[in-house]
Amino acid sequence: MARKRHSDEDILRLLREIELKLTAGDDVASACRSVGISDATYYNWRRRFGGIVK
Repeated sequence: MARKRHSDEDILRLLREIELKLTAGDDVASACRSVGISDATYYNWRRRFGGIVK
């Protein structure tokens, strides 16, 4: 299966969705699964784009 590449805008949108789910009480693994990424990908993206997400 080919890897899916996300644009920077898509990554920021997904990070915002995950942050909303986390504030609603979900855990990281289920929030990431609901948007279709792994929790390792979430942590890598957060390290890369962490200061940008608002």
